[in-house]
Amino acid sequence: MKHIRVISPAGAIDGALIDGAEARLRSWGYRVTEGRHARGSWGGYAGSDDERLSDLNEALADPSVDVILCTRGGYGVCRILDRAEVNPEHVPLIVGYSDITCLHNLMGRQHRPSLHSIMAKHIAGLPEESVPIVSLRRLLRGEQVTYSVGAHPFNREGTADGILRGGNMQVMYGLRGTPFDLIDDGNTILVIEDVSEPAHALDRIMQSLRMSGLLSRLRGLIVGRFAECREDERLRRTIYESIADAVSGYDFPVVFDFPLGHIEDNYPVMLNAPCRIEVSGNGARITTN
Repeated sequence: MKHIRVISPAGAIDGALIDGAEARLRSWGYRVTEGRHARGSWGGYAGSDDERLSDLNEALADPSVDVILCTRGGYGVCRILDRAEVNPEHVPLIVGYSDITCLHNLMGRQHRPSLHSIMAKHIAGLPEESVPIVSLRRLLRGEQVTYSVGAHPFNREGTADGILRGGNMQVMYGLRGTPFDLIDDGNTILVIEDVSEPAHALDRIMQSLRMSGLLSRLRGLIVGRFAECREDERLRRTIYESIADAVSGYDFPVVFDFPLGHIEDNYPVMLNAPCRIEVSGNGARITTN
């Protein structure tokens, strides 16, 4: 029986959501345990930095833990990231998104897969037959998942194989130049999403990635959703148009409007792991495993 440890390395969360998520995970046949501070509160955090770090490091060190489910994002992981202790001989699968992008980058530096996925709120509340729930169950079992999405006017056709990396744009950007920066080895399919950011801030990130040369070395790009992000007509382009403009000088395939991010239908994908994207005039297929 696989063992899932539930921790809250970032923001505080309603304990009822943890209860609901744990009940569903147990119904799937998993053993579920909690970090000591998973239900904690210290300002907006789920405990002090030391408390949240202790839960993370205890989960990473426990040889019986197969999966670490982060209850929510918010903010706080970057405050403890450089004190995370990873045993390269036993690395659990980390599950989450948003601020958990910090831990995805950490796993990337260890060349270990991690799962960009729904967390406690949606595990507790989404229908059993919903795409995120079905896909999460399959990916936790080690199965391959393929998504088919419709065409988008900004898509760029082509096929690419590479290692899927990325996540939340602002979190990823905040780690640039640190030991937890995104791996830039010429084999990356980048996936991006964000929430509640102004259009100019997102454009600034894209321009920085362009000027750094990272965009020129991508194998492909998957553009997720930008929930509650404010468009700005003064920029004379939408957020998606700004992203399309930033990658217009390259020839790798691009998928726009993939259902990933701070949305109900947040499709799980395996990061730091092989991915294939196939883009045609009829739409796109993304295979993650």
